[in-house]
Amino acid sequence: MPLTGDFALIDPQDLTPQCFERAEETADALFYEQPRKVVHIDEGAIAALTGFLAEYLEPGGRYLDLMSSWRSHYPPDLNPGHVTGLGMNAEELADNPQLDQWLVHNLNAAPELPFANQLFDAITCTVSVQYLTRPLAIFREVNRVLKPGAPFILSLSNRCFPQKAVALWLVMDDVQHVELVESYFGENWRDIRTRNCPTKADPLYIVWARRLRID
Repeated sequence: MPLTGDFALIDPQDLTPQCFERAEETADALFYEQPRKVVHIDEGAIAALTGFLAEYLEPGGRYLDLMSSWRSHYPPDLNPGHVTGLGMNAEELADNPQLDQWLVHNLNAAPELPFANQLFDAITCTVSVQYLTRPLAIFREVNRVLKPGAPFILSLSNRCFPQKAVALWLVMDDVQHVELVESYFGENWRDIRTRNCPTKADPLYIVWARRLRID
């Protein structure tokens, strides 16, 4: 179900640094030092996300789970070629059965992704984009490491750690969150799309686009 509405387009270049401040500005590594082995959306939202990924991920592909944790919610019968997880807590990542490889990496401190150009067939980010303090730099890096035509798929809900979500996120509603994430896709992306996934409890929105194919 696509989102509808007449909303002014956000230009992230106009957003001030204060928009990306957090209530708790202590080092992210300290905040994520203790593992939190909980899911951040309910079963219905997880099922909707898994169903969506079953539509858009091809078997045998090489995938990156960005801002990963102890669960990735990929379809159990996907049969990917290789899945890499990048997150903030080693114990959580090590407990994720869908990861073939993982690494601890703080995107807010170092938005550069430690991967080769055009490596991945898809990149996912599950209910975590609200924690990015340098989203434009990270979206450029995601574009760099995706193969031409490959998708970047972000899922959003209304749950977060408010002390670590950026200030702008906390004053926006769900539709504005979707609009904001859409605006992070700058040049070199195509087919920006959104979906409001029907659920009984936790809302789930998906925003995705494909890396521009330059022939």
